[in-house]
Amino acid sequence: MLGFLFVAVLAAVLWRLVDLCIVKPEFYQHYSDKRWQPSRVVSAERGVITDRNGQPLAISTPVLTIGMYPSILNQHPKEWRKLAKALGINYRQMAKKIAAKSKRNGTFVYLKRRMPPHQAAKVMELDIPGVAAKPSYKRYYPAGEVATHLLGYTNVDDRGQEGVELAFDSHLTSVPGRRNVMLGIKQKVVRELPWHDGKKHKPGEEVELSIDMRIQSIAHHELKKAVKQYRARSGSVVVLDTRTNEVLAMVNQPAANPNDRTHMDFGAFRNRAMTDLIEPGSTIKPFSIAAALESGLFDEKSRINVHPGRIRIDGKLISDASNYGELDLSGVIKKSSNVGVTRIALALPETGVRDYLSRMGIGSDTGSGFPGERLGVLPNYQSWRPVQRATLAYGYGLSVTPVQLAQAYSIFASGGVRKPVSIIKLDQPPVGDLVMKPQVAEKVIRMMETVTASGGTGTRAVVPGYRVAGKTGTAHKVGRNGYEDSHYIAVFAGLAPASNPRFVTVVVINDPAGEKYHGGQVAAPVFSRVTAAALRLYSITPDQPVIPMLASGSAVARQVR
Repeated sequence: MLGFLFVAVLAAVLWRLVDLCIVKPEFYQHYSDKRWQPSRVVSAERGVITDRNGQPLAISTPVLTIGMYPSILNQHPKEWRKLAKALGINYRQMAKKIAAKSKRNGTFVYLKRRMPPHQAAKVMELDIPGVAAKPSYKRYYPAGEVATHLLGYTNVDDRGQEGVELAFDSHLTSVPGRRNVMLGIKQKVVRELPWHDGKKHKPGEEVELSIDMRIQSIAHHELKKAVKQYRARSGSVVVLDTRTNEVLAMVNQPAANPNDRTHMDFGAFRNRAMTDLIEPGSTIKPFSIAAALESGLFDEKSRINVHPGRIRIDGKLISDASNYGELDLSGVIKKSSNVGVTRIALALPETGVRDYLSRMGIGSDTGSGFPGERLGVLPNYQSWRPVQRATLAYGYGLSVTPVQLAQAYSIFASGGVRKPVSIIKLDQPPVGDLVMKPQVAEKVIRMMETVTASGGTGTRAVVPGYRVAGKTGTAHKVGRNGYEDSHYIAVFAGLAPASNPRFVTVVVINDPAGEKYHGGQVAAPVFSRVTAAALRLYSITPDQPVIPMLASGSAVARQVR
């Protein structure tokens, strides 16, 4: 009997060996490979975003995602509490997840995603069967809140949600690969095998932005300081390189750090320079003057009677800060005369100012490609009332974004050529359209220089050593019941150096509180400091001599006297 049993067992073993090795080897090999040599997705890093000088602004750092194979982990319930504590997750919820997915053999289920490597290592040191770690990447922004509005951010799956991350998501997104691995008894990887079907991972492409982080950082600091000082609700600064219309700086307040999204405030991530509409106020007046010059009805010597400093149109009283008597076109800009611009606008054809602003790109796309950018509003009435023609000429009844206003001012700087705005570094200047006569652009720049001269409204925008041309703007904000008497938008838009403009800077301070709320008081100083930094960093030659102030008792002062 024992001999018979021995022979029977031996025969069964031999038959099993024949079955495994000869009859059905492919089936069992496939089953073994599927269980112990599966293919794993291998992620690749998202493309790097840099500034124009190669400084990293958004990079992907390696992290680990901790997950489980429920069918294996379900067999070791004594390890669950220890695992939940190490992961910092709720034990009851984890236990329910294990029970619900316990029949999924060989399926990897996430427990905690994107853990720092040193934290994940502590979890893996517990050596719990069925627990595994997969390498992945997490987006990190070295500049923090300084560039957050332009860059945007990614979600947990590393896909762009806002800003450049969204606009160039297809370029930045990596292509994952698949690689065969050999697993051990606890479903842990013990060896990496050749790439699965040649599907190797591919990193995302690099995106090089036009911004200069040196100017960006200074603009961020100055705007943040001004918003705090004047207790404003928000603010924006845009700096363009007039040669190419590349954005060298674009900052907003309030801002948030994209590396810490514990308490997400989407308002702090909004790129107000691209998405928020404002009535530009008196910063539109230079374009009204340019329209008057191109009409042939006015020239530089034309005199405008603004006495007695106010005028009533269609029952609306339009007034100036003082009675300036009679002004030339330059004086209208220097004193920011609403009455003067009104008389000019009413002398032009019915849609003269409106059509001219349309040519300047007001109400049109800037060409930046930034997601969510607003176009602004430029009305086109079938029949224009005189008051509508007047208010449009001094910046009411239309709306622009700060970047749209900057693009419009770049037309003066480029000799009448309108070029698209770029947030990407360009190899060569874009082709633009001639929308303003070059001689008109030159004349208006000279007129805007008087704004920063003695007696002008923008003397605080002066940059020592450089001629500055610009325009202040102070517009009442619109509330539920119309324009509000005590809420304002303060703006300064200008260019420097005026003799050969290189930079256009627009500063917007939204709803400053306190006694100072005019564009020349709160926005102009920010313009001065940011533009001065840009001129210095780019080694732009001064076009105006600086006369040093000497102490009255100094030896040099005595020699001068």
